[in-house]
Amino acid sequence: MSKPSRRIPSVQRLLSLPLLLASMAAGNALAADYEQVPGSALTFASQYQGEVFVGRFPDFKTTLSFDPADPAAARLDVVIPLATASTRNPERDETLLGSDFFASARFPQARYTATGFRALGDDRYAADGTLSLRGISKPVTLTFTWTPGERPVLAGKATVKRLDFDVGAGDWADTADLPNEVAVSTKVFFQAK
Repeated sequence: MSKPSRRIPSVQRLLSLPLLLASMAAGNALAADYEQVPGSALTFASQYQGEVFVGRFPDFKTTLSFDPADPAAARLDVVIPLATASTRNPERDETLLGSDFFASARFPQARYTATGFRALGDDRYAADGTLSLRGISKPVTLTFTWTPGERPVLAGKATVKRLDFDVGAGDWADTADLPNEVAVSTKVFFQAK
């Protein structure tokens, strides 16, 4: 009677197990793809003749691919329908949408895109991206915090120089009445795609 043959795993097979486990762990660290969910906000603030005003873009859409362990591989895309801009002042809103400012009839949307983030420490990052507004594209840096979780949150700020994009040029170019720098802030809630 012969003994049943028992296979002994090869050394090569045993050594490949740690590599398999390592590649599975690396797969878990890949960037997640996110889409914006309700409750998100994109606002801008400036002043006119010393009076501060705040506006918002209620219909903006954001998509994000991001892994905090590999910020250089991140991608961010924000589409901003300009005709939805609102400061809750009908006269000012009409001016903002007109040809001197956003020219929303001619340029219906602005877009911010960034590829690759920089880690600043303490869940803070910088996205050196490009803002396209009124047919002009210029670099704009968004600094933000990232709060991970089931519903991650990106909360960020940027400064946009309006005259770089011909926003409020001509009769509105006087920065004594209307500063060149506009503060932009956002708080975006995400869910995984």
